[in-house]
Amino acid sequence: MAVTPPGSPEATQGLRRRVFDPIICENDDDTHLAASGVEGRFFASGRDYESAFVNHKYTEKEKEELQKYDSLDYLPPWSDAYQAWLRQQPKRLDWDRWVMMGLIGFSVGFLGFLLHQFIDLISETKWDVATDLLEKGLGVAWIFSIGYSLIFLLPGVALVVWYRPSAAGSGLPELIGFLNGTIIRHIFNIRTMFVKFVSCVFSVGSGMPVGPEGPMIHLGGLIGAGLSQFKSDSLGIKPDYFKRFRNSEDRRNFISAGAAAGVASAFGAPVGGLLFSMEEVSSFWNMKLSWQTFFCCMVATITTDLFNSAFSAFRYQGYFGMFRAESNIMFQVDSTLTTNILAFIPSAILGCMGGLLGALFTFLNLKIARARRVLLSKIANPSLKKVMRCLEPCLILVIMVTLSTLLPAAFQCTKFQCYETYKGQQQITAEGSPECATATLGDNIPPRTEDTVSRYTCSPGVYFTGNDVTTTNKTYNEVATLLFVTGERAIKHLFSRGTHNEFDIGSLMTVLVFYYFLACWTAGTSMSSGLVVPMLLIGGLYGRIIGQAMVNWFGVNSQNNPNEVYWSWIDPGAFALIGAASFFGGVSRLTMSLTVIMMEITNDISFLLPLMTAIMFAKWVGDYFTHPLYHALLELKCIPFLDSEPVVYMDGSHLLNLELFRASDVMTRDVNKLNPIVSVRALCELLLHTQHGGFPVCVPPAAGTQEESVYFGLVNRLEILMLLQYPDVFIDTPENQQTENKSGAKLRLDYQKVHIDRLTNASEVYATLEKYLDREDMKDKSLDLTPYINRSCLAIPDTFSLHRTYIIFRTLGLRHLPVVNERNQIVGVITRKDLMGFKLEEKLNGKAVNTLEHLNDGDKTTLETSA
Repeated sequence: MAVTPPGSPEATQGLRRRVFDPIICENDDDTHLAASGVEGRFFASGRDYESAFVNHKYTEKEKEELQKYDSLDYLPPWSDAYQAWLRQQPKRLDWDRWVMMGLIGFSVGFLGFLLHQFIDLISETKWDVATDLLEKGLGVAWIFSIGYSLIFLLPGVALVVWYRPSAAGSGLPELIGFLNGTIIRHIFNIRTMFVKFVSCVFSVGSGMPVGPEGPMIHLGGLIGAGLSQFKSDSLGIKPDYFKRFRNSEDRRNFISAGAAAGVASAFGAPVGGLLFSMEEVSSFWNMKLSWQTFFCCMVATITTDLFNSAFSAFRYQGYFGMFRAESNIMFQVDSTLTTNILAFIPSAILGCMGGLLGALFTFLNLKIARARRVLLSKIANPSLKKVMRCLEPCLILVIMVTLSTLLPAAFQCTKFQCYETYKGQQQITAEGSPECATATLGDNIPPRTEDTVSRYTCSPGVYFTGNDVTTTNKTYNEVATLLFVTGERAIKHLFSRGTHNEFDIGSLMTVLVFYYFLACWTAGTSMSSGLVVPMLLIGGLYGRIIGQAMVNWFGVNSQNNPNEVYWSWIDPGAFALIGAASFFGGVSRLTMSLTVIMMEITNDISFLLPLMTAIMFAKWVGDYFTHPLYHALLELKCIPFLDSEPVVYMDGSHLLNLELFRASDVMTRDVNKLNPIVSVRALCELLLHTQHGGFPVCVPPAAGTQEESVYFGLVNRLEILMLLQYPDVFIDTPENQQTENKSGAKLRLDYQKVHIDRLTNASEVYATLEKYLDREDMKDKSLDLTPYINRSCLAIPDTFSLHRTYIIFRTLGLRHLPVVNERNQIVGVITRKDLMGFKLEEKLNGKAVNTLEHLNDGDKTTLETSA
């Protein structure tokens, strides 16, 4: 390893970046990544067009970015200091943990209520006024819509760009990376929470093709992190309540519960929130956490529904505590249909379409993100670069508002329609047919047009009110019904049942093309936003197209015709629901949680099996082309991530069986070892010249023997740096460096200060280390590390199975895994970066080739496993 001279700018920056300020590849500085080979390989398909079963290809610069991240150790160091601190804590009870889960659930539920109410207030005001202005002309409505939207969008974007870049996007990749074991800067800061909330309200309310659900999940994790620690470094608040939860393991569990509560509040889906956190967000789980998270999700959903009912009773006609389905279920389905075995055929087709379009969405999103980095890297002025980041969402907004306001004018108005029977029969409109004009689902009247469609500039018509009133047909605009409204209202129209010919295929296709590419472009811009609403809308559009095509081919069923009951499952709204789930699954590759969420947000169980079919096909097809979107964004942001199961190929073709390799094949050698008592100067030199996060401690052999030092435990870098800030803990260097009484060493610093208070000022600590190297009185000073040695740090023999090494490391959430030989002497250390897929391929490919050369053809299959 190259040595960086102490005091150099490189040493200062390396110390600050590595130890005190673990980074995220933030949106305000991507120049280093743009210069990493991305620009030259922008159109190379191997960068983003790669199956989920192969490892991502990182450039050399990106590998350097990976190395800058520090990892979490979810198991507290079992040392003398930790045990002494543990004895001082209150008796371990479970009731306070349940109380904390309830507090998190209530807080997330109330925040979700506020988020949706503010968004609805802004967006409904915009569309109501714009609708009234249509009577004065399209130009007036267009100018108002753009001005009104920019008033809200600009502050939301500016807060992210100038104040807190870590609040951009949905926050899900960063949340997943953190819960996988990687420290990511600022994602659980109270300032991030404020910016996230405000930016999400403004961006969604302004009419951008985004949704609030992704940010709501991040906000739930933020609340889980903040409430469980019951302190704030930004506000300088640090009370003693719940201080026993101030450790990485409990913090991780509460963040997982908060994220699940965010899903529960955003969708009104408590079971879906639990499964989402288990399936996608969290890497570590147990049954006890399942019960507690279930309780947290339940409290969050009840809180949101309760405040919604109170607000509805206050603002509209209603009663406090009455949970009305149309208010608390996002996309309430008014009627259910009988499922037919034939429905599985179009469901499978929709699943394949969802996988293809979802993979394309991921591919294009990554390409746009890389292009954005390349273009911004060419701007030398940082302020100008931030201005450009603000202008990009504004440009998208202008295009979106223009399409929403002016595109419907290119389409003719459509009459309200009611269909009496099967194809070949004449359709009956409202004129001259009072039964059709007043019919609703449930009557013996055929499907009809919804009353809530957008009139736009079309003729309002006259309702049938009696024999004395001449009735005329109302008309509406199909494209305006999907674009001149909020995204959630458009999805409700697509999911509506019994509206067989409410939308024409041409209108649906036009909206699909424009909205697809705008949503893909918007994802990744510098604002807080989510993708759930766009994914549901896009999937609902092509699902409705398939459903409408089936109606055109097979005709419209009539409830009056018993012969056509067999075909009653052909409903465009039902296939819009299946299409929405398929695209959601094709982008995210979720399965269990997605199925439950779709059931909970529609209250429709009749199409469960076709829905599951579409989701499974979407996952299978999507995995063949790209990684899941959130995992792909982890790779784009250079955040280290360990998947549940390692996948390693030899020469890109043969899947290797890791059970046939050893831990020694991937470990990092030439480890820096420490004695239990070590001089202060040696520690300063070590910390300034290396960036390792932990150091094995070895007991030196007895004087006069030829034995080597034996592994004793591990001490991490943070502990040493904290101890070096307090000169009163130093001791005079003894003649014999051995520690005769390992368990009776004096505790020289409280565990609370080392592991909970942590370091806050990198520059001061660096300056202190530099001073120690120059001070003469430090030549004879040493530091006794014995009280802080983690004696329960797992260690494995160098002959240990590599596959089982990976499972142990990831399952326990380790940060360092020392490797010892048969004499219990340190020979290497395994870290998170050593076990990443691309790193395993680099280290194992040569060994696998050498192994295969000594095997005959019949034995090669024992080393290779077919993909």
